[in-house]
Amino acid sequence: MLYRLLGFDRRTMRIRTEVIAGFTTFLTMSYILAVNPSILGSTGMDKGAVFTATALASAIATFLLAFLAKLPFAQAPSMGLNAFFAFTLVQGMGYSWETALMAMFVEGLIFILITFMNVREIILNSIPMNLRYAISAGIGIFIAFIGLKNAGIIEANPDTFVKLGAFTKTSVLAMAGILLSGILLVKRVKGALFYGILLCAVIGIPLGVTQIPDGFLPVSMPRSLEPTFFRFDFSELFTIDIAVVIFTLLFMNIFDTVGTLVGLASKTGVMDDKGNIPRVKQAMLSDAIGTTIGATLGTSTITTYIESASGIAEGGRSGMTSLVTGALFLAALFFAPVFLLIPAAATTGALVLVGAFMMDAIAKINMDDMSEALPAFVTIIMMALTYSIADGMILGLLCYVLVKLLSGKRKDISPTMYILSALFVLNYIFA
Repeated sequence: MLYRLLGFDRRTMRIRTEVIAGFTTFLTMSYILAVNPSILGSTGMDKGAVFTATALASAIATFLLAFLAKLPFAQAPSMGLNAFFAFTLVQGMGYSWETALMAMFVEGLIFILITFMNVREIILNSIPMNLRYAISAGIGIFIAFIGLKNAGIIEANPDTFVKLGAFTKTSVLAMAGILLSGILLVKRVKGALFYGILLCAVIGIPLGVTQIPDGFLPVSMPRSLEPTFFRFDFSELFTIDIAVVIFTLLFMNIFDTVGTLVGLASKTGVMDDKGNIPRVKQAMLSDAIGTTIGATLGTSTITTYIESASGIAEGGRSGMTSLVTGALFLAALFFAPVFLLIPAAATTGALVLVGAFMMDAIAKINMDDMSEALPAFVTIIMMALTYSIADGMILGLLCYVLVKLLSGKRKDISPTMYILSALFVLNYIFA
């Protein structure tokens, strides 16, 4: 029965190993429970409701992975797409968080549809590999920049745009968090980012950065979803801008999910010589359904987490690992007061280190060919300088098409890229 439901083979696998692997994966990625409410809360969303939505959506999506794909992976709100939600859609483009949630809900529905129709391969294959790596690296820089800005380590300057911020209790605590998280990672401590957040939150108590409310209790009933549940604003659904936003979300989600699945599958040994992954369609479907459910509950796009590799390293090989991780996300619902107590300064270390993880994609970019290197560089740098993942992606794609076209390398441009470029140009003209 366990083999049928979760792919657990008692001849080659052990329940104890799978359980330990599930715990390890949860500890490694549980920082999202502190970071996601902080990021989405900056848009005006209720942090308690976002915490519940984050834990519940992560649990549901991970359960889907366990039973549909039977793979030892876990899912939660994407660290790149939650930043896109809060800092590009809401703060940058001026949409309400209800409109942004609607865009993510619709993107999830489209993702479900194209997963069944296998259209995702067409979209994915149309984008050059160097740009895919650049998008990953650019999001890493953007996430790290957000962490530094939120902690006051970097602040605005009228003459130079940005500068090093003042050494306040908040910024010093954040700097300590970056170093502490980095040291724990170097020491290969499981759950390093999670422990780094908790230690910084504790250190922040005597400093006055971590504020403990009167009558604080670490355990409570789950916070209500009412402030965020099904709070969609469909009034701008049929506008060109929202169409571009939804496509960008879809684009990012496909790259994020496929790239992570390939990386994790290679670690489990289930991927064949041709790069085929068993039940990859079911894994993609889990992601798509999780995104749709997450938006309904009140959180940003769900994706498969590369941190699942920590559980795989502990011997996790089946959906039982995912089942354990999902169950721990459900248990976390009752510890909302602890996670919501954590100040933004304590999560800076996690944001900067996640950004550092994503920078490994730069090493894969072909820097010898300037027609490849320049668009990749534009993608990476413009994400941070425009404070927008979408603008960085669009400018990088346009740069790629123009450089290739004008340098006589038309064969490198797919028909889909021409169509995308035309749509992006129209978007800038009529924006």
